[in-house]
Amino acid sequence: MHIAILTFQGFNEIDSLVALGVLNRIKRPDWRVTLCCPEAEVTSMNGVTVRAQSRLEEAGSADAVIVGSGIRTREVVADPALMRRMQLDPSRQLVAAQCSGTLVLAKLGLLDSVPACTDLTTKPWVQEAGVEVLDQAFVAHGNVATAGGCLASPYLAAWVIARTEGMEAAASALHYVAPVGEKAQFVANALGYITPCLPQ
Repeated sequence: MHIAILTFQGFNEIDSLVALGVLNRIKRPDWRVTLCCPEAEVTSMNGVTVRAQSRLEEAGSADAVIVGSGIRTREVVADPALMRRMQLDPSRQLVAAQCSGTLVLAKLGLLDSVPACTDLTTKPWVQEAGVEVLDQAFVAHGNVATAGGCLASPYLAAWVIARTEGMEAAASALHYVAPVGEKAQFVANALGYITPCLPQ
């Protein structure tokens, strides 16, 4: 099981690294979560440089993909060569996006006819791409999920875990990262968002 977190230059650390941390609560020999980048190294919006654990071309063969956000997403979607490197297919992959990552999915044509979530800054650009934006933190339609707001990243991670490992595993991963004294409330809130969007 390979989960690729697409992480570009100018990335938002909260989106990519929180999702990475939650997803890695699954301890299985074949469970692999990577920061998937267009270059060998990418530097965040706040100057944190990380090394790629997989390259962008590998996203097409991953079991699940989360497209992170950042301050240079509009540059990403304006680069045809870079966009061609992302061969995502929701018919065989779980595909999710966080904040401005939703704009990437919109430009790839993966949000046709379904509403999505994104952050308030990115909202007008996603709307310009022809996608209805919901005023909520998380939504999923089939194998495609989107989230809005940096701290909604645990919802995407939990959705991926619930879809692949089950609700008990998702609840356990969320419980581990939740604030002490708020664990039950945090887990219930997160599962309250994702449960209605899971296949029956």
